[in-house]
Amino acid sequence: MAIARLPGVVIDCPEPAELADFYGSLLGWEATAEDGWVELRSEDGSSWLAFQQVDAGYQAPDWPGQKKPQQMHLDFVVDDLDEGEAEAMRLGARKPKFQPGTSFRVFLDPAGHPFCLCEP
Repeated sequence: MAIARLPGVVIDCPEPAELADFYGSLLGWEATAEDGWVELRSEDGSSWLAFQQVDAGYQAPDWPGQKKPQQMHLDFVVDDLDEGEAEAMRLGARKPKFQPGTSFRVFLDPAGHPFCLCEP
């Protein structure tokens, strides 16, 4: 029997508002901010992403290398990979040259965290 649920994830970053704006636009979720912390919630409140400010020493992951490991990444399902890619890039994502699969695409968010857009 489960004793916990996983409704959300917190991501460290140097500029929480900027990163929340990126993911908020990607997901269509609204942000609320509070002193170095910005939170996005799904419309029904069942899922959320939060962004926590790192004041000094933030280092973006080195993907696909491991000198600065990615530590985690987010996967998002999109109906159309080409349309999802175009929108993610418009919002500020970067697409690395190395792409290890065909049913998903790897991107880097504005703070350098890897994330994937995946086929359903």
